[in-house]
Amino acid sequence: MPKRKSLVLALLIIPTLLIIKLISYFPETVETYYSNGIYPIISKLLHFSLGWIPFSFGDVFYTVTSLCAIYWFIKNIKRIYKDTLHWFLDIFAAISIFYLAFNVLWAFNYYRKPLHENLNLKADYTTEQLVKVTKILISESNTLHSKLSKNDTLKVDFPFDKAFVINNTHLGYNVLKETYPQLDYSVSSIKNSLFSYPLTLMGFSGYLNPFTNEAQPNSLIPIYKYPTTCAHEVAHQLGYAAENEANFIGYLASINHPNAYFNYSGYTFALRHCLAEIYKRNPDLYVEVAKTINPGIYANYKEVSTFWDKHKNISEPVFKKTYNTFLKANNQSKGIESYSYVVALYVNYFIEQKI
Repeated sequence: MPKRKSLVLALLIIPTLLIIKLISYFPETVETYYSNGIYPIISKLLHFSLGWIPFSFGDVFYTVTSLCAIYWFIKNIKRIYKDTLHWFLDIFAAISIFYLAFNVLWAFNYYRKPLHENLNLKADYTTEQLVKVTKILISESNTLHSKLSKNDTLKVDFPFDKAFVINNTHLGYNVLKETYPQLDYSVSSIKNSLFSYPLTLMGFSGYLNPFTNEAQPNSLIPIYKYPTTCAHEVAHQLGYAAENEANFIGYLASINHPNAYFNYSGYTFALRHCLAEIYKRNPDLYVEVAKTINPGIYANYKEVSTFWDKHKNISEPVFKKTYNTFLKANNQSKGIESYSYVVALYVNYFIEQKI
């Protein structure tokens, strides 16, 4: 790449960073003109263009890009000594282009209004309110478990495969859009990640490809977790970048799904978050509440924890720490902890429903 062109592209990262810093002060503007204006058009175009492809185009894109980068480094290795400045300019030019595309195609959503403000929900809650909502979740979870399992000590086994989940996740959103039109998911683009084994070693259940807008669930995780994982990634596709918000929307899509197994996955997903929060606040209270849960629900929880324990390795903490830093750099100050901040949304949503 000519040196002048490399310099211009490398310097492009400066106005990009300045724009991001500026828009972070105007979440309502981002909400109106990007998240509910430009972004839905980008998303639908990518879904129409790539959603019909039966494999992950994004994962192929990452593979080809990585191979091209390796080839470039090998081919240009001698330039490090002969033309050092130009060599670094070429690298920063590529980084600058990818960073700009990352933000324009999806990541500006990190700076939209918080979901609780859009839903007119409070941000705080009391332990009493938390326990009240948790007991509702226990009741719903126990009822579904009793319906779907032979007895209360056995885990729920799902009678369908992961392809069924992928092909039917949209049905929960079809129900939700009647109340929340912004959650319309009319063109699906959910595909098993080609990198499911590496994702497992890194400790991730799935991800959204921001460049192709494909939802990429990890095909190796237990099917019990699959409905909420797919629904979570769809929430990201719809422009909800914050992890707690994607968890909450994924929960809503799951419990509103016409299939009872999706409902079970959704209710027990939320229940686990709430139980963890009660334990943080009052371990004794946690013991009292937890003993009312069907043992079979714990068997499903155990199924998931056993899966992750089986794949624990020395690289996982490194990837988790890297992802934690990534989240903090993208307007999620609590990093990975932000996943569990969904409890405030659960509790205040139920309060708003006049429990």
